Amino acid sequence: MMDRDTARYRWMVLSRVLAAVVGGYTLTSFGTVLLALLWPLPQAEAILASTMLSFALYVCVVLWVFAAKRLRTIWCVLATASALCAGGSWLLLPGGIPGGGA
Repeated sequence: MMDRDTARYRWMVLSRVLAAVVGGYTLTSFGTVLLALLWPLPQAEAILASTMLSFALYVCVVLWVFAAKRLRTIWCVLATASALCAGGSWLLLPGGIPGGGA
């Protein structure tokens, strides 16, 4: 039978792994879309460049998740940054603003 500290440690490690894999992927995906929409390049080049940069961004997020001290901070930063990137992408997409534009 595991003692309480061992079980808590394992849950914390599992939470960090989930934050790195799921949260990192979510943030990287939304960030890639936002970057592709923001870059002043032709569409195909902006998509290619942001996709290539996404690999480095994902690695940085994973490293940060395992270097940060507090799990709550990790999850809050990942959720907030993902929401901001998703919202910015939604506003920049054609027809993203309700009642505005074409």
